[in-house]
Amino acid sequence: MNLPFELFSSSLLTFGVIFLAEMGDKSQLVCMTLASRHRARPVAIGAVAAFSLLNLLAVTVGTSLTHFIPQQWLTLIAAGLFAVFGIQALLCQEDEEEGINEGSQKTGRNIFLTTLMMIFLAELGDKTQLAVITMGTTYSPLSVWLSATLALSATSLIGVYAGRKFLSRINIQSLHRINGMFFITLAALLLIDQL
Repeated sequence: MNLPFELFSSSLLTFGVIFLAEMGDKSQLVCMTLASRHRARPVAIGAVAAFSLLNLLAVTVGTSLTHFIPQQWLTLIAAGLFAVFGIQALLCQEDEEEGINEGSQKTGRNIFLTTLMMIFLAELGDKTQLAVITMGTTYSPLSVWLSATLALSATSLIGVYAGRKFLSRINIQSLHRINGMFFITLAALLLIDQL
């Protein structure tokens, strides 16, 4: 397989996995909630900054793991994690919006930092960050970082700009089911690839 095709396919896979995993997730709902009370631009910029930092951290960890753990084991671990994420998503019965702390009214200059910190803390160690770590063990670090950051930025921007109008028409449980099936399918494909 040639390098440009590999980079394109890994970028597309990373974007798809992360985008689907984050649709209707807590960070998107945080963006929606903050944007309903504050100006949209600082919320969007804070979200993109948080995800850029989180994904840089995740890709660095993922790339480092390849120096200590054989690739076959990393692939099996990735398949196991994706299967667990899929099962969790299928079993998810709670409304993620309940866990959102809306906080107090902020002045314009504090909205960016509020968004950055809320998303950074909410997503640290979350399934999407673990998925980015996993992708970073297999694919080009730059490709994974860029694709994951674009996917997370896209879901955040949907939350910020489309907000309640868009999300109120979509059943969050349906998004969780689609997400779950996607992760389980990805786990199965990784296992088949190892056979």
